[in-house]
Amino acid sequence: MATTTKIAISIDIKILNRLDRLVKNKMFANRSKAIQTAIEEKISKLDKSRLAIESAKLDKAEEQKLSEESLQTDLTEWPEY
Repeated sequence: MATTTKIAISIDIKILNRLDRLVKNKMFANRSKAIQTAIEEKISKLDKSRLAIESAKLDKAEEQKLSEESLQTDLTEWPEY
């Protein structure tokens, strides 16, 4: 079961009005759910962005070489059935 914690935030009134319209139009059950969803989506995008940045640092030729080496495993090392 997820544990939640109550926090207090300051938010621009224009953003709050937009948020309240989304809640009123049943896009979200309440303000808390809307804010939680927004934060989760932002963190997920940041995680994906960091993964893309780190992946771009990899040497593609070296990664290909490592991949091919792992495919050429000596089959005599595999257990017999």
